Amino acid sequence: MEFFADVPEPIPFAGATADPDRLSFQVYDPDRLVGGRRMEDLLRIGVCYWHSFNWPGSDIFGAGTFDRPWLDPSLDPMGAARHKQDAAFEFFTKLGVRHFSFHDVDMAPEGASLRESRSNLDEMVDRAGEKMADTGMKLLWGTANLFSHPRYAAGAATNPDPEVFAHAAAQVRHMMDATHRLGGENYVLWGGREGYETLLNTRMRQESDQLARFLSMVAEYKRQIGFTGTLLLEPKPQEPTKHQYDYDSATVHGFLERYGLQGEFRVNIEVNHATLSGHSFQHEVAYAVDNDLFGSVDANRGDPQNGWDTDQFPNSVDEMSLGVYEILRGGGFDTGGFLFDTKLRRQSVDRCDLFHGHVGGIDTLARSLLVADALLQAETLEAERDRRYAGWAEGMGAEVLAGSWDLGRLADHAVDVDLNPSAVSGRQEHLENEVNRAIWSTPH
Repeated sequence: MEFFADVPEPIPFAGATADPDRLSFQVYDPDRLVGGRRMEDLLRIGVCYWHSFNWPGSDIFGAGTFDRPWLDPSLDPMGAARHKQDAAFEFFTKLGVRHFSFHDVDMAPEGASLRESRSNLDEMVDRAGEKMADTGMKLLWGTANLFSHPRYAAGAATNPDPEVFAHAAAQVRHMMDATHRLGGENYVLWGGREGYETLLNTRMRQESDQLARFLSMVAEYKRQIGFTGTLLLEPKPQEPTKHQYDYDSATVHGFLERYGLQGEFRVNIEVNHATLSGHSFQHEVAYAVDNDLFGSVDANRGDPQNGWDTDQFPNSVDEMSLGVYEILRGGGFDTGGFLFDTKLRRQSVDRCDLFHGHVGGIDTLARSLLVADALLQAETLEAERDRRYAGWAEGMGAEVLAGSWDLGRLADHAVDVDLNPSAVSGRQEHLENEVNRAIWSTPH
C-alpha cells in the first residue's frame, strides 16, 4: 500500500521551465557533469529517518500535527515500525536519492530490556537490508540515540553514573554492528547531552576524561569488527544543554589532539549548528578541510530570529555556495554527503509537503554546487589568496616558516633593513562582488 500515492516515481528533472504545479527538479540533474563528475556523485544526498518519519510534528507547546499513522501508540510497535519503514523507502525511491541515515530507535522500538531492543533492531535492520538490495539505497551513516530517554538526562558518555555509560556502550556497539551489516559508509556520534546544565554539580575534567575513554572504545571496536567506514563527531554549541564539549569544529579538533584521538574521527558539520556557535557554515567547513577533519554535512538552516535549532530546509544559495566551495576546494566528499537533517514546519501537514521541502533543498544544493564550481574554475578566490600570502612562499617568509630564523635574527633583520611595511588592501568588497556575480550569472 502506497503512503505517497499522489507522487510520481521518481520525481523528474524538468529544468527552469518546469510546471510549478508539478513536483520536479529545476536545477538538480543527477547525470549533469560538474567539474568532470556527476552531480549526484558530488552531492551524495541523503534523507534522515528521524525528522521525516519519526517526529510527529510536536513542540513544547503542542501535540503532533503530522499525518504519520505508524506513530499511533495503540498500534503494535513492531507492526508500526514495519509500516514506517515501508513509507520511508517509498519516499526515498520516489525522491530519487541514494542515501539515508537513522538512529537505532528511529527504525525499531525500544523493548522492555536491552536484549529485547537488540532483537527488535536486528529484525528491522534485516528488513532494511532487503529493501536496500531491492532499491539500490545506501546507508550514509548510522547512529545510536543517546539523548531522548530520561536515563540520558545528564548525558551518556559524560554521565556521573557509570551504569548509564555502560548502557550507552551497549547501544553504540549494537548500532555499530547494524551499520556495518548494512554497509554503512560512516558512523556518527552526536553528543546532544554531553555537556552540563550548571557548573555547581559538574566536574568538567572528569566528564571530558569519560568522553575521551568512550570515544577510544568506539575507535577500538571499529577495528575489532573490521568496519571501514568513517567515525564522525557532530559539533554543536548548546541546546539542549547549556554547554557541550563538542562546541564547534575547532573545539572537537582540540579535544581529539588532547586525548591522542587525532586521525580516529572526523566531523559531521550541521549548518544550523555552525550558526548557533557564532560561525558561518563556510567557516566550519574551511576549518575542517584545512585541518584534515572534514567528513560529512547535515544540510539545513536556522531562523535568524530564533536562537535555537530549527532544522529548516536550506533555501539560500548565498549561504550554501561558499560552504560547498570549501568542500570542492578540499577535494569533495569521501564517505560523507549532504544529509537533509530537516524538519517540516508544524503547519505543513500534507503528505506531499515532505517532497516539496526536499526538492527545494536539493535544488538549492545543486545551484550552490554550480556557483561553487564556477568560482573554483575561475580561481576567483584562490588567486586572491595566493596574491595576499605571496610573501610567505619565498625568501624570508618561507625561511621563517621552515624554522630557519629565530626571534633574535628576525628582529635584527627588521632593524637592519629598517622595515616599514605598508598595509595592503584585503579587497573584501571586490571579492564579495565577485561572489555575487557568480551567483547571478551561473546558468541553471
